[in-house]
Amino acid sequence: MVAPRANWKGYIKFGEVAFPVALYTAASSSERIAFNTLNRKTGNRVRREFVDSQTGNPVEREDQVKGFEIEDGRYVVLEPDEVAAAIPNSDKTLTVEAFIPCEEVDDVYFDKPYYLAPDKIGGDAYKLLRDGMKKARVAAIARTVLFRRLRTVLIRPHGNGLVGSTLNYDYEVRSSQKAFEEMPDLKIEGEMLELAKHIINTKKGQFDPKQFDDRYEAAVAELVKAKIEGRTLPKKKTPPASKPGDLLQALRESAGMSASAKTKRSAVNANAGKGRQTAARATSAKSRGTGGAQHRRAS
Repeated sequence: MVAPRANWKGYIKFGEVAFPVALYTAASSSERIAFNTLNRKTGNRVRREFVDSQTGNPVEREDQVKGFEIEDGRYVVLEPDEVAAAIPNSDKTLTVEAFIPCEEVDDVYFDKPYYLAPDKIGGDAYKLLRDGMKKARVAAIARTVLFRRLRTVLIRPHGNGLVGSTLNYDYEVRSSQKAFEEMPDLKIEGEMLELAKHIINTKKGQFDPKQFDDRYEAAVAELVKAKIEGRTLPKKKTPPASKPGDLLQALRESAGMSASAKTKRSAVNANAGKGRQTAARATSAKSRGTGGAQHRRAS
């Protein structure tokens, strides 16, 4: 298996301590099924082409340039060297600016995760930072230029190493006020709240990512396989629509289903226990009968 290639190499610095690290992508979509766009008539792949919006003529790569629209149809042209000059200078160092409680950063600010591994030397300083943050239960806020942009990175202990998550800027995170402005002003209490708590308690579990399969990927893979083999997949039946009903009734039915399932499990366990007890008594009786017959034959 080919070793993963580092996306970035640099240093982590906290105080006057610095050590080299390599940054690797922690999540990737490269294993997802990908499609190509084809010409239905010829079966050949098609390619994208940039054309002038007014003349319709193709524009070669060397004639393409960046532009910022200042008003409808008017642009400020930015040459490649001008864009390159605007990129912040990078010293390849993730400088820790502060240590904060791990739960202090809202998840909506999380962008992409990366593994930060020790690079060749500095393993002792790497472990010192990892173990120190574990013991203090804190994360580190650091900044550096990554992929042409100045990025804020949240560094946390992760398993045997460190994980760094790039953070969205404040202007990139939309306010939740608009999303929740239509929330009805209701107070949930009494039986409804108790039923909801009961249902939640019966559904408690633990997060295991292996339990969540990508059904779309599996379905597409099966479709491709069927096409290759000349098979047709059976059409899926449309699931019945949910019946309209009030919230309290739905909660009662859900709680009843949970209680019914629990009762059934208890009954199954009880029956299994009775079955074991009956089998044990039958075995014991059989053993006593056999022992008596042997005794009579011996006498």
